[in-house]
Order: sequence, then structure tokens, then C-alpha cells
Amino acid sequence: MNSLTQRQKLTQCQRVVVKIGSALLTNDGQGLDQQAIADWVTQMAALRAQGKELLLVTSGSVAEGMVRLGWKQRPQSIHRLQAAAAVGQMGLIQTWESAFKHHGLLSAQILLTHDDLSNRKRYLNARSALRTLLDLNVIPIINENDTVVTDEIRFGDNDTLGALVANLLEADTLILLTDQPGLYDADPRHHPEAQLIDQGRAQDPRLLEVAGDGGALGRGGMQTKVRAARLAARSGARTVILGGRTPQALARLMQGETLGTLLLPDEEPITARKRWLAGHLQEKGSLILDAGAVKALRQGGRSLLPVGVREVQGHFMRGELVVCLDENRMPVAKGLVNYTADQARLLAGQPSSEIENLLGYVETPELIHRDNLVVI
Repeated sequence: MNSLTQRQKLTQCQRVVVKIGSALLTNDGQGLDQQAIADWVTQMAALRAQGKELLLVTSGSVAEGMVRLGWKQRPQSIHRLQAAAAVGQMGLIQTWESAFKHHGLLSAQILLTHDDLSNRKRYLNARSALRTLLDLNVIPIINENDTVVTDEIRFGDNDTLGALVANLLEADTLILLTDQPGLYDADPRHHPEAQLIDQGRAQDPRLLEVAGDGGALGRGGMQTKVRAARLAARSGARTVILGGRTPQALARLMQGETLGTLLLPDEEPITARKRWLAGHLQEKGSLILDAGAVKALRQGGRSLLPVGVREVQGHFMRGELVVCLDENRMPVAKGLVNYTADQARLLAGQPSSEIENLLGYVETPELIHRDNLVVI
């Protein structure tokens, strides 16, 4: 598929993760760049007005803390880094919140650690919270929880965090704003003749060879951005490495203009997610569905509601993979279930309005959400 067609696809994306690095946010260490932040928020507000769902992954807490504390060099001690993050996070989130509020948009602060996305229960809780915020038209502002994180559980950089958030929410596009126009075929700092790479495959091993290291303020660099693109591609997301100082970069990109470096997954999002669900998770149980539920899944692209389940087999926990069978025990679909096997047995055949009465709480009205369900 040619570059123009792929660029046009960007204009049709529905869920976008935007990550902005420290060098951009702090104008290379001079304190938060209020005007630049206001410009990015104006562009994001315009995208939001077009109906696109946005999640913002922001760096800058340590860099802003360094400015507030009067430190000229990034500290090496983990405790001093944590202190800088705690101080800087105050100004960082206040700035974002104020900028979004100017456009009548609500925002929410989300601080994550690697444990939050590796522990299944916390992973699902984070996913549910973020999805709820999007449903409420709130823009999540996500950062690594540098104040409590340790080297052993660190994401490593916010490019990686952005990719994992894209995986978590099945975003179709990850945009990594950086202080370079994009990825070059050689380091432009040492090779003036280097050419910008317009488009490539995220898994191309040659891309890592031409990517450079990070700067003094952040932990990221072009190598981390290429690796992030590879992570995002696991769920079918495309990644754009985009120059954050390019005027109206986000708006122009989303209008189909050829800016930055577009890194494509090997498969389309639906195919990639289907392969993950069907091939990389072990089935823990099965749900026998009535004819109405089978029709809703096969023809309507619907979520699976408890009312359509006739029988629950096996022992599974929330978030594990189950297979959906018709009344003849023929496979219909696979998906990640929102309730345990015991809870599903209580809910089977019941309308979603009865979930709270039966369990004492409601996690979601669906037994399996359509985003986590693949028809076989």
C-alpha cells in the first residue's frame, strides 16, 4: 500500500495516544514552555472536536522539578530523581489542566508504574478506568509515577509507556512528538546529508541501526521510539515520530500531510488483535450461548451480555481467555472475560441491570466487551 494511502488512513483514526518528551515540554531545560503547551492543546482540542479520542502521555516532571529546584544537571541518585519528579509533577499537571480547561475540556491525571501494567488485576483496572474516562469525554494525562518507581520496575522511558498505553486501549495511532523532524537514515548531528525516512515497517531491523541515543533531559531517544513503535505494532497500532516544533504538526498530520516518520505494523489492528487473542492466550473455560447471542456476535459485532449465556464451564479469573460456543458446542468466538467463572454462573441468563443485585457491584455491563472479543 502506498505512502499516500497510509497517510490518508491517519485522518480516519479514532483513538490516538500522543506522547510529548521532556526536551520539548521544557524548551531544552528552560522550564515548562507554556506557549508550546498551549499550541499543542489547541491542536488536540481541535482533534477532539472532530470526535477523536485522545490520551496524552507526558514527560517533564523530573525536568520541571530540576528547574524549580535550581538544579543544572540531572541527578543520578534515585531518591533525588524521585524528589525532582514530585516537585515537577505539581507544575506539569497544573499547566496541562489549565490549558485543556481553556478549551472547555476536562482532563485527569494518571500515574502508572510497570507493576500496574504487568499485574493482571491492576492492568484490567487501569484499562477500565481509562476507558471510562474516554467515555466521559475526559482526556487522560498519563505519566510514569517517578516518585515511587525504582529502577527494577521502571518503564525505561515514556515512549515505551506510550506504546503500552496504545496496547492497553487498542489505540490505532501512537504519535511520538520529539525535538527532531522524524527519523533519519543517519544521525543528522554527524551526517548533514542524512535523509528523513518518510515511511517504514516498525519491525524493520535496519531502523534501530540508524537511530541515536537520548539527550541530557530525557531517557528516550530515537532507538526508544523505534522500539516503542514495535511494541505498539503488537496490537496493530501505527506510530508517527513527529517533530514537535513543526508549526501545527498534529493538525497537519491529521489532515493527511506528509510529516515525520510513519512506522507501520505488519498487520491491520483487527488482524493483529485476533492473532493475539486466538494464538497467544490459553483458553481457561467456555460459555455456552443461546441463538440470540450467537447471532448478535456473528452478525451484529456486539459485546456479549450475561443474558445470552446459558451455561458456564471451567474455572477462570477476570481477564482470562474463554471460548464462546453455540448450543451445539461449536466455537463462535474467543474473548477476555470481565468476571470470574463463579460470578459468570450467577449472571448467566440475567439482564445486565441485575448485575449489581447479584454481585453487589458492577464492573461492566458486558460479560465480554466487543473490543476484547474475536469471532472465529
